[in-house]
Amino acid sequence: MKAFLGMGLLGANFVRAMLKKGDQVQVWNRTASKATDLEQYGARAFTNVADAVKGADVIHLTLKDDATVDEVLAAAAPGLKAGAIIIDHTTTSVPGAVDRTKNWAARGFQYQHAPVFMGPPNALESTGTMLVSGDQPLVARLEPELSKMTGKVLNFGPEAGRAAGMKLLGNLFLVCFTTGIADTLMLAKGMDIPVSDLTMLFDTWNPGAMLPNRLKRMTAGDYSKASWELSMARKDTRLFLEEAKRGGVSLVVVPAIAAEMDRWIGKGFGGADWTVIAKDAVS
Repeated sequence: MKAFLGMGLLGANFVRAMLKKGDQVQVWNRTASKATDLEQYGARAFTNVADAVKGADVIHLTLKDDATVDEVLAAAAPGLKAGAIIIDHTTTSVPGAVDRTKNWAARGFQYQHAPVFMGPPNALESTGTMLVSGDQPLVARLEPELSKMTGKVLNFGPEAGRAAGMKLLGNLFLVCFTTGIADTLMLAKGMDIPVSDLTMLFDTWNPGAMLPNRLKRMTAGDYSKASWELSMARKDTRLFLEEAKRGGVSLVVVPAIAAEMDRWIGKGFGGADWTVIAKDAVS
């Protein structure tokens, strides 16, 4: 028997996928209608969270944040079966994941943080990536079932909070990446370049494919052999800002990038490869 707490788009589709596989799942959500909606697929919905976890060997959670996880688990505690395993897919802080692992162990329960990189369609299709770390015997025990939920489980070793940190790093990249696209779209607007032209460019030239090699270059520590000098990258950044001003649009991330480039040029790295801006992060 499984319980699942938190019936947002991700949690609801996780439950539907479990039910398709023949699992018995008890569900709860703060807004009760989101839980009862899943009864049509075979779930058992409860309005009291402590009732929802009764008899469950494994309890999954997809909630908002650390405070919500702590609040919901505290309310569920009276109904927990002895020895139940708590698997938390919520994106949380590193200290939160570490503290919950320790605190629930002291109460006789195993808590496993397992955040994911996947959207609602992935949850329904059991595709995507799940991150785990911590107690390695527990991870090994859970991995076969977790793999059925996502298709891929990445194990980052014995540190309880490492998976939480990796999830934050991935989300940081997505936030920066998306904001960079927003700046690109804004500059295109300012220069009267249609989105269809951008689509044509990126359908042919995929800068995302550069990521693995770019990461290696930025972390290698040798910026002396420039493929794009920092001073030249800064010149182009100046052009971005000038075109944006001319077009009457504002860019969000480029001004901060320009300031960082200026800082490194001021330190004498104008002739170095522009990836030198990562030097402090890897030294």
